[in-house]
Amino acid sequence: MTNPGKAPQATAYWTTGPEHGELRAEDLPAPGPGEALIRTLYSGISKGTEIVVHKGSVPPRVAREMRAPHQEGSFPSPVKFGYLSVGVVEQGPEDWMGQKVFCLNPHQDRYVTPTDQLTRIPDGVPARRAVLTGTVETAVNALWEAGPRLGDRIAVVGSGLVGGMVATLLRSFPLARLELVDLDPERRKLADTLGVDFAHPDDAKPDCDIVFHCSASQHGLERSLQLTGDEGVVIEMSWYANREVTLPLGEDFHARRLSIRSSQVGVVARARRHRRTNADRLDLAVSLLKDPVFDVFLTGVSPFTQLPEVVQHLADGTLEALCHVIEYPPSPGAEDSPVTTHPEDKR
Repeated sequence: MTNPGKAPQATAYWTTGPEHGELRAEDLPAPGPGEALIRTLYSGISKGTEIVVHKGSVPPRVAREMRAPHQEGSFPSPVKFGYLSVGVVEQGPEDWMGQKVFCLNPHQDRYVTPTDQLTRIPDGVPARRAVLTGTVETAVNALWEAGPRLGDRIAVVGSGLVGGMVATLLRSFPLARLELVDLDPERRKLADTLGVDFAHPDDAKPDCDIVFHCSASQHGLERSLQLTGDEGVVIEMSWYANREVTLPLGEDFHARRLSIRSSQVGVVARARRHRRTNADRLDLAVSLLKDPVFDVFLTGVSPFTQLPEVVQHLADGTLEALCHVIEYPPSPGAEDSPVTTHPEDKR
């Protein structure tokens, strides 16, 4: 029986200290005008950024800028962080009822948010795949930042989730050359699935017009500069958090007039900022997920109850993943069928 005097409860994942997280119960407010109650179906772990948060490594100087849109608490901890959430509207305005949506919300089984913070998931995009919306948005922003042109020679250094997304979008461009570059020979399988060329850093082709650097390593950035042609540009997509990076700028950086340009998804890239909103960018990103090739990035699934252990396994390297999906229990009588969790996904 439900106690009518007690507020409804939700459960959310909180980082509570360096390399420690837990599930916490909290009161769930009733949705007000222009708000919706969302029951979460899936969330995705954005490994790079979320592990930095898990380890308590967010630099204090940029703590405000690195806040997620619906974050609670402050860095380093306790903090409720995350931004790849897919759910279904259970209460709210009539035109939103039953709609499957993406939201830049932390890992939480039910939550209330303004409807202008929701992105409708179009027909043809499975809910599980839609957790990738935020990462595709990051890749879209980088392409807007770089402005690739007909016949360009492009390398993507680092074939993790972000680098793989950039290569996925670029594979349909009329380029002269596209290489996915990584130290791990196993990533050739990803490149083959995407239909793009793969190269070890030592074998990658030089004289690129644009290099997207996504490896979050000093050596990767050094190699990106070497692969960039005269007056070319490196689009730096890695976030190094509190790690220091040293570059050999005394070599050919000045002589060949190279450029390093940061790309960060917090604001729309300058080339589109006056004509596109964040909502426009998210709508574009989720529409691109109609392509089933994106399923290659969903490399495991675990139940919500195991989220604290999964994050720690990702942090200590005992679980490898591009995007690990968290599945939430359905409400009684819900139509959404649960995803089968394989034993290897429970490591």
